[in-house]
Amino acid sequence: MQVNVHQAKSQLSKLIERALAGEEVIIARNNKPTVRLEVLPEARRKRKLGALQGLVKYMADDFDDPLDDFKDYG
Repeated sequence: MQVNVHQAKSQLSKLIERALAGEEVIIARNNKPTVRLEVLPEARRKRKLGALQGLVKYMADDFDDPLDDFKDYG
């Protein structure tokens, strides 16, 4: 994403959040890319293992069985 300096001034917090989420943020002056907002390695969000634990309430016994549509390919 590219924004001009004026937008960057008024939306800095949002741009920081987007950069933290992994999006490339470029700040331009007179429509020319000038600066890239980059996340420092120590500020990167750590992935939390097991964050979605318990989300799947039911999984059928045949969940990973081959599908009938693809039996000709096996």
